[in-house]
Amino acid sequence: MAPHKEPDSSRRSDRSRRAIYDAALALVGEAGYRRTTIEGIAARAGVGKQTIYRWWPSKAAVLMEAFLDLATRAAEEAGPQAGGAEYSIPDTGDLAADLKLVLRATVDELNDPLMEAPTRALTAEGVVDAKLGAEFVEKLLDPQLALYVTRLRAAQEAGQLRPDAEPRIALELLIAPLTHRWLLRTLPLTHAYADTIVDYALGGLAPRP
Repeated sequence: MAPHKEPDSSRRSDRSRRAIYDAALALVGEAGYRRTTIEGIAARAGVGKQTIYRWWPSKAAVLMEAFLDLATRAAEEAGPQAGGAEYSIPDTGDLAADLKLVLRATVDELNDPLMEAPTRALTAEGVVDAKLGAEFVEKLLDPQLALYVTRLRAAQEAGQLRPDAEPRIALELLIAPLTHRWLLRTLPLTHAYADTIVDYALGGLAPRP
């Protein structure tokens, strides 16, 4: 007779956690942040409400962790960095090409139905809920923006950008138009638009003769 094996509690917990992540993201995309509840997440995930409260203190905490996990998985699926390094904006020596590559990937991510609905819901709620908005910026946006700062500073050191340009402001010339078009749905969000943003931004940031 084969020896009796105890259930693997860690594996069961991982499955439950994944189910909760998926349920939270699905519900916030379908019903919006305010109408999403812990009870609804638990029912969709097939777990008890107390399981969620044991791991997270609030609905916001569940959704934030679920969204960060989604963003991490999206980055991993985009492909590992050389040598297993943490993700960074490529530095091929061609700043325009590197930025276009990254902005095109951002366009694809924002247009992905899996990412779009929860991103819109959390972005909208962050506008009216200052605490959630600050957490969204700290945990998700700031680490991503720091990658742009690093790449733009390297471009400055290489003489590709004006030495007096402030990287933190310069990156907003790239990110803000993309976000504005996506958030307000003013016009289609496309690769061609991303390329044009880079061309316009770098035209104003290039060293002056």
